[in-house]
Amino acid sequence: MARTLYRDAALADGTGPRLRLGVSLLVDDDRIEWIRPTGDEPDPGPDVEVVDASGCTVVPGLVDSHSHLTMPGGAHWIDRGFDPADRLLRVAEDNARLQRAAGVRWARDVGSPVKTDPVDGRTRGLALGVRDRWAGHREYPYVRAAGTWIARAGGLPSGLGVEVSDGDGLLRAAMGQLDDGADFVKLYLDGPDRETSPFTVGEVRAVVDAAHRRGARVTAHSGMLPGARIGAEAGVDSLEHGFQLDADVVAAMAANGVAMVSTLAVLESWRSFASTTALPRFAEPAGRSQIAARREWAHESVRLAARAGVLIAAGTDFGGGSLRANQLAWEIECLVTAGLEPWQALAAATRNGGVLLGEPEAGVIREGGPADFVLVHGDPLSDPAAMWRVWLVH
Repeated sequence: MARTLYRDAALADGTGPRLRLGVSLLVDDDRIEWIRPTGDEPDPGPDVEVVDASGCTVVPGLVDSHSHLTMPGGAHWIDRGFDPADRLLRVAEDNARLQRAAGVRWARDVGSPVKTDPVDGRTRGLALGVRDRWAGHREYPYVRAAGTWIARAGGLPSGLGVEVSDGDGLLRAAMGQLDDGADFVKLYLDGPDRETSPFTVGEVRAVVDAAHRRGARVTAHSGMLPGARIGAEAGVDSLEHGFQLDADVVAAMAANGVAMVSTLAVLESWRSFASTTALPRFAEPAGRSQIAARREWAHESVRLAARAGVLIAAGTDFGGGSLRANQLAWEIECLVTAGLEPWQALAAATRNGGVLLGEPEAGVIREGGPADFVLVHGDPLSDPAAMWRVWLVH
C-alpha cells in the first residue's frame, strides 16, 4: 500500500481560531496513521514518499452541503435541468473533477431532475444513480442525495421535480422519494405566493415524523421568510438558503435543532451578473435595485443564526443556482463577510457539513480517520482567500 509523509505543514481543522504549526501526517493508503509535531515523528519505515508541505496549511476535505451534481450552473440553470439525461450525466462527471480539484470530498445533492437514467434504466432523481455508481471510488466525492425537489404545483417550473396539491400528496411524494432510494427528503417551502408558505406546519411535520421513523432526514428550501417560519416550527432538519430569517424563526430553529445551510455566494453572483449579462430569471422578482437589500438581510440571517447557536453548514448551490462546482471557497469568504470568524466559516464548510449529514468522518482530520484532506497555500484562519489556493488534494 502507498505510504506518504506530509511534513512540516500547519493544520486548521475548524475547531478554533489558531493554526497548529509544525505538523506532520503519515498516510497509509487511505487512512491517517498518525499526526505528530514535526521533529518528533516516529520512524515512518521504509518506502515512504515524503512531501515537503512547509508553507501550506492542511484542512479537512471540504463538504459542499448544498449542491446539484447533475447540473452545470450559470444564469440559465433552470433551462439546463431539462437537458437530456445523458448530457446531465456528463455534466456530473465534469462537476466531480471540479470538486476534487477544489478539495471538496463530500457532496450533499439537494435535488436533481427526474429522468430515466440511461445506465440503470430507473426513472427517479438522476443524482441517485450517480451516487450509487460513484460509491467506493476515491476520485469522486462521497455523495448523499435527496432525489428530487417536492413542491406545490406552480412553485417550480413544471416537470423539474415532483409537484403536489395538498398535504397528503406531500407526504406520499416524500415517502416515494425514500422508496426510490433517497438519503433524505427535499421540500420546497417557497410557493407560488411569496407572502405565504405552500404548506402548513402540520403538513410539514407529518413528513418530518414519517421520515424520521425511517431513519431519514428532511430539508427544506426556504429563501423567503414564510417558508422558513413553517420549516423551523415543523422541525425540519435543516433550512436551505435562509436568506430571510428573523429572531422568531431563529429561536424556533434553535429550539427544534434545525440547521441552516448558507448559500450567500449565490447573491454575490447576482451582483456580478448585473455587470456582465442579463439578470437570471430566478432573480428577477427582486429587481436589480433590490439585490443589495436581499444580500444584507441574508447576512443578518447568518448573524442571527450564529448568535443563537444554530448549526451553520456551507453550500454553493452549484447546478441549482449560478455558482460552479469548484467555488465553495467563495461561500467561505461570504460567511466571513457576513460576520463569522474565519475558523467558523471553515467549520461550516467542513465538520458542520459532516454533522448535517450524520457522517462523523466527513470534514474532520484525526488519527485513524480517512485521509481526506487538502493542502492550501497560506493561512485560512486569517485569510479566507487561501481556500482558493488549493495545491494538493489527498
